[in-house]
Amino acid sequence: MQTERASEGGQTERQEPKVIVGAAIIEGGRVLACARSAPPEVAGMWEFPGGKVEPGESETAALVRECAEELAVRVAVGDRVGRNVRMAHGRSVLKVYAASLLHGDQPQALEHSALRWLAAHELDSVTWLPADAPIVAALRPLLTAD
Repeated sequence: MQTERASEGGQTERQEPKVIVGAAIIEGGRVLACARSAPPEVAGMWEFPGGKVEPGESETAALVRECAEELAVRVAVGDRVGRNVRMAHGRSVLKVYAASLLHGDQPQALEHSALRWLAAHELDSVTWLPADAPIVAALRPLLTAD
């Protein structure tokens, strides 16, 4: 997926969308959901932890870094979950990966207002961010199989 925009000289240039990665951290048949604390328009909505892939960084390296920064945990990154989700009018794309905690690490809400472990039947008990919501259906079979 690419977006186009006109430069100052009127030339059309293609710009790859920014990649945002998310971690569906699964443990004991449950997935970790994180409540946003900011910005105000999404505070209290739930998401998978993650963030922007920095230039020169792989998607999995970004996910490992983001989980350490946001939750103070080390994770092993697994397979993709669901499809790419377009965000910000096509300027960004969300890619979610299954992940597991390493070394008995326990997540801490360093950047979120709350954390919850959700079983498959509890996934609809929280209000997901619009970008994360499409991943929930793809995630359900992974939780019942664990």
